Amino acid sequence: MSKLEGKVAVVTGASKGIGAEIAKALAREGAAVAVNYATSREGADAVVAAITAAGGKAIAVQGSVAKSADVERFFAEAKDRLGPVDILVNNAGVYAFSKIEDFSEDEYRRQYDTNVLGVFLATKAAVAQFGERGGSIINISSTVTRFWVPEAAIYSGTKGAVDAITRVHAKELGPRKIRVNAINPGLIVTEGVEAAGFAGGDFERSIIDDTPLGRSGRPDDIAPVAVFLASDDARWVTGEILYVSGGM
Repeated sequence: MSKLEGKVAVVTGASKGIGAEIAKALAREGAAVAVNYATSREGADAVVAAITAAGGKAIAVQGSVAKSADVERFFAEAKDRLGPVDILVNNAGVYAFSKIEDFSEDEYRRQYDTNVLGVFLATKAAVAQFGERGGSIINISSTVTRFWVPEAAIYSGTKGAVDAITRVHAKELGPRKIRVNAINPGLIVTEGVEAAGFAGGDFERSIIDDTPLGRSGRPDDIAPVAVFLASDDARWVTGEILYVSGGM
């Protein structure tokens, strides 16, 4: 039997990049997956199509994790169409780098609303569906919580918050059979990283120079770790911050 047979997963921000690869990997192990997206319906549909073409089950559910009404709606849709959730991957995130002289409240709120508030809202919705059987929550954080990048103070602050939230929720929810862990990737070359100009330039080379395994990461380097944390293989693992970064 596949590791996640009969399970239902919600993956936020899963229309591309790490989220898309995690959604596909969970489906390959038997989970029915709700592929959440905020704006890219085309990307989410492509992920669903790839999963169903491989014999899996998936649906696309629209909604911003930064809006409570959206989160409640897409979790309700996932439950109606797939069943109560067993696995939540809090992957949705945004970032932008800027000097302190260019700090703005709007950018601060944009990143914190998605990266931090979104974790709270999605976690609350998932916990309401887990019930007595428990579940697994996987928060996608970042190595910026230990590898400090100039001009990334807002983003780094959001991910430091995610690490703290992970450990607190692990303590709080453990008695209810809910495991909470975080994956902290290093530089992963995704569509967003390429669009931001970080791939192939000095920034990527500096990261590779500090990475013992000598390369940037790929989404498929992260997805198997998410499968592990979602599965019964990790039944004794909670409150952990797993750095998946090639040793950076």
